[in-house]
Amino acid sequence: MTASDTELHWRRLERLYARAPVNEYFQPTIAIRDGEADLSLVVRPDFFHAANAIHGVVYFKLIDDAAFFAVASRVSDVFVLTAQLTVNFAKPVTAGRLTAYGKVTSEEGRRYFAEATILDEERGVVGSGSGVFVRSKIPLSGIPAYEGE
Repeated sequence: MTASDTELHWRRLERLYARAPVNEYFQPTIAIRDGEADLSLVVRPDFFHAANAIHGVVYFKLIDDAAFFAVASRVSDVFVLTAQLTVNFAKPVTAGRLTAYGKVTSEEGRRYFAEATILDEERGVVGSGSGVFVRSKIPLSGIPAYEGE
């Protein structure tokens, strides 16, 4: 792929992410580069569990999405799937903006390994994780949001 094709792929992935129905609820933002993805979202009370801090699903989503799209930045023909994900919780969060930084750590054939770290506004680590991602058989060209439809 040429540099312009690669950039176009990253912008299409950002559009794909923005158009995912689940993101209508969470309202995150994303920026994708080669082997990296940054996500951000503002903490809201409707993300809380009964003890008034964000539920683990928010940590999971940020880690999975950041690591997933870091991998997807390097796979331009098919959709990627999460095969395994480990989430580590460092501290509870009750307010502010969270940013997850994902990066590819290695590749082995169809399998990609990536990690992500979630930081709060003070740049403190609130969570981290790593995962294994695999190439699917789903062509990106068949996904309307990727194609711009």
